[in-house]
Amino acid sequence: MTTTAPVLPDAAAPATPAPADTLTLRVLSALLREDVLGLRTGSRHEQRADGGWLVRGQLALPVGPDGFQCELAARLPLLEQAGRAITDLTEILAVLRAGAEEADREGFTAFAAECAQTLATMRLHEVEQPAVLAALSRSCGTDPAHWTGPRASLGFDALAAYLDHPVYPTARGRSGLDVAQLRQYAPECHPAFLLRWLVVPAEALTVHGRAPLPSWWPTPATLGLPDLTDRHLTIPVHPLSLGAPLTEALRAGGLAGRATLAERPYLEVTPTLSMRTVAVALDPTLHLKLPLATATLGLRNRRTIKPGTLVDGAAGQRLLAEVLTREPRLAERVLLADEQCYAHAEHELLAVLLRRLPDTGQSVTVSLAALLATAPDGRPVLDSLAERFYGGDVLALYDELLTVLLDWQCTLFGYGIALESHQQNTSLVFDQVAGRTRLRLLYKDNDGPRINRTRAELSFSPELLDAFDDPRVFSADDRALTDLFTTITGHLCTASLAFGLAERGRAPLTVTLGLLRRRLTEAIERLGATGAPLRAALLDAERLPVKAMVSAGTLLSKARSGAADINKHYTSGPNYLAGR
Repeated sequence: MTTTAPVLPDAAAPATPAPADTLTLRVLSALLREDVLGLRTGSRHEQRADGGWLVRGQLALPVGPDGFQCELAARLPLLEQAGRAITDLTEILAVLRAGAEEADREGFTAFAAECAQTLATMRLHEVEQPAVLAALSRSCGTDPAHWTGPRASLGFDALAAYLDHPVYPTARGRSGLDVAQLRQYAPECHPAFLLRWLVVPAEALTVHGRAPLPSWWPTPATLGLPDLTDRHLTIPVHPLSLGAPLTEALRAGGLAGRATLAERPYLEVTPTLSMRTVAVALDPTLHLKLPLATATLGLRNRRTIKPGTLVDGAAGQRLLAEVLTREPRLAERVLLADEQCYAHAEHELLAVLLRRLPDTGQSVTVSLAALLATAPDGRPVLDSLAERFYGGDVLALYDELLTVLLDWQCTLFGYGIALESHQQNTSLVFDQVAGRTRLRLLYKDNDGPRINRTRAELSFSPELLDAFDDPRVFSADDRALTDLFTTITGHLCTASLAFGLAERGRAPLTVTLGLLRRRLTEAIERLGATGAPLRAALLDAERLPVKAMVSAGTLLSKARSGAADINKHYTSGPNYLAGR
């Protein structure tokens, strides 16, 4: 495998040890959690003067208690081999690679490159974050609790991009992108840039959606190609997909020589947290989701857009809208982005989704992923929101979030549905009505649910269910649903906040986890007998499913991991809710 060395922000500057140590700890903890090379189950525990160690042959890893998704985590950024402490992450991975089976060694090489890319990005973040915070202070103010409207919500995405993912250790890295490209296009740098556009024969595009398109959508003439106006349509292209990726996509899609890339850039946009989705400067309630020739959260987790996911996202939105028509109490608290308008040319790099966000006026709309991010005033965003909307009571905010979110997700389970609505796809909408705080939830990207077909058929028409493209959406029982509910709604959306609040000293962990268990219990009890599988899987289980994202995403091939879906491949961890 050939890899390109990442470009550091300043090649002459000495490496800062903090990012390297932080990354090494996260990587070692993830490999331990996923039991790579039997680090967790094949080791014996040894107590030394400085603390606990796991020992497996000549390898030894210093560990301490964790409790979130694994009983233990790495406590020092090192691996010991035959008594020698190795602190360089590249060397650590080389040692582990040597101990892996031959078929898996290429994955370790790829993961080492992924780590190098992430370390370069972390160093870039140290350079860029002060300037980005200062710029957001000037444009939006120092207090994010007053960042109102859809344009200001993009600032929250910039803040969230500086946080590490709760599970994946190298989430800040993007495969194949250098620092200059990150500065120009990544959400943490909060840039604005112009899109490029393809002019495509109309018969080559599959188009689904609602007319009319926004007034700014260009014609070929707008792009300087008036001779192509007749029977041609335009679709946007992210600048990062230009060059060899686009050329190959056009060739593979049979459009080489038929589609024309306009030379004139057009339409200013700003990246959202997902990076491949951009908000339109003219109207930031309109987002364009565009394929990127890169990968995040694993080498195989490519940021392209398979045409079937557009179909599934639209079908998922329609299914959720049907649930809301039947649940009036939730219809007042849950908002859905409109994802019915899309186009593709039967290739994962030749596609676009036009997302329309609901009009929330001057509400404060913040992605769940940003709650623990650092605001310009140095505090976590959550503190500012609690001060404005909950009289400074952070637990009151967390409690209301749990109440609404778990009511919604458990109600969906009652219909036979579980959503992959992780922190990035879930936003909180705060405003005040008649002098009282109102919290609503806003959902987008509903293309990866799991549906118990047998149970869902009791409530929904065949037309709603048959609209999905990916057969993996459906299961014959609740196991796929409870796994998804646990790993997304449980770990990522609620428990990560419980642990995060405790780490920041806002409340003891026993209090935050106790509150989570109570609200989850109440939501499950509303389901009656239908909630029994959810209770058994979350509240009463000895262990909980945990995503094994490094193994499925980079280290192992699908043949080796057995993962049908790399984002839904699991190991197991302790049940932090048991007995609380």
